[in-house]
Amino acid sequence: MAQPPLPQETIRKKRDGQTLDKEEITAFVSGISDGSITEGQVAAFAMAVFFSGMSRQEAVTLTLGMRDSGTVLDWSQLDGPVLDKHSTGGVGDNVSLMLAPAVAACGGFVPMISGRGLGHTGGTLDKLDSIPGYTSQPDNELFRKVTANIGCAIIGQTADLAPADKRFYGIRDVTATVESVPLITGSILSKKLAAGLHGLVLDVKCGNGAFMDDVEKARELAQSLVEVANGAGLKTTAILTDMNQPLASAAGNALEVQNAVDFLTGRSVDNRLWDVTLALGADMLMNGRLAGSVEDGMRKMEQVYTSGLAAERFGQMVEALGGPADFVERSEAYLPRAPLVQAVFSDNGGVVTKVDTRAVGVAVVAMGGGRIRAADPIDPTVGVTDLAAPGDYADSETPLGIIHAQTGEQLEAAASALRSAFTLGEHTAVSDNPLIIERVS
Repeated sequence: MAQPPLPQETIRKKRDGQTLDKEEITAFVSGISDGSITEGQVAAFAMAVFFSGMSRQEAVTLTLGMRDSGTVLDWSQLDGPVLDKHSTGGVGDNVSLMLAPAVAACGGFVPMISGRGLGHTGGTLDKLDSIPGYTSQPDNELFRKVTANIGCAIIGQTADLAPADKRFYGIRDVTATVESVPLITGSILSKKLAAGLHGLVLDVKCGNGAFMDDVEKARELAQSLVEVANGAGLKTTAILTDMNQPLASAAGNALEVQNAVDFLTGRSVDNRLWDVTLALGADMLMNGRLAGSVEDGMRKMEQVYTSGLAAERFGQMVEALGGPADFVERSEAYLPRAPLVQAVFSDNGGVVTKVDTRAVGVAVVAMGGGRIRAADPIDPTVGVTDLAAPGDYADSETPLGIIHAQTGEQLEAAASALRSAFTLGEHTAVSDNPLIIERVS
């Protein structure tokens, strides 16, 4: 019996810019999954791919290998399309919390397998962990039951769903190898393919708060994702969206959950959040043949929000996964809060012309709202709310944002970071970046 390729030889070959064959990639993925390949070797492989890249076929092989490292779900018993969405990550991006229940209310089934935060960006799973009792990593039996009965379940990777990616994902986060198109492609799609989907929509972020900071890089990633996914038999489209400012007016785990509840109940809806959520929802409905056009899909999404059906589904999902039965009605009573809450004002008045979105995300991470190391715990209470946006006026009485912190030291550091993140000037200097940049299919 032939011996599998040595991991160090696979690393060397990719380091030198050569193309890996199917056997080499499959063996390396198997070693990631069973632990026979060390963390240092995984990190070295990630760095080699970061600098040398991968061909489209290598990316497909990597993706399928990680998919096949665990269970692949079968939803053939459901009487509707199985759909999902994935965002490449941003600041204040809590879209999944509002999108999944709305698509479920429109007749789709959304078994959404989400991730932890990466770098300066927030993770959907970290947000949901701030809900008392919520089981973010249920077994497959409960995952299937909630998806079938409620229409949606937002969870994290269970041990048997793409386990190779789960380990790879955590190592990439702390080794500065996140921004690699083939690795991002493989990570995202291995989980989605393992989820047994019929249709997928990708929200590829572009801007100073995204991993891809310019349109060309974002387009490259979107095309990679769409081509690899469709090549693997999954109907997939992508939307490039702007991340030159936080998407929601809040950044931080429990704070973004509250923002989502406010959105679902109509108490307070951020305009950019509304536009992105409807656009992604319309594409999901089209991919599942639940809408005949973008306009039809948007109309159906709007109806389930304004009627309260989406909020009802969200509440049912939270309860079915162990959270409070009245969470939507009493979210503020259940979500943990930081002891220190203070508004931050600018030293000089003016109109916000630019936001360093990454710096806002880093400030939240520095307070404990994200991870520096893979094993770091998350503080769900810290973050920023009421964030100013380009075009808003800020001065000594109108704040740039409100900081939620555990200590005075955290608050002071975050306040300084927030002031530095905002550029103030004349109203005519405001850049008007389109929110929906383009669609890729």
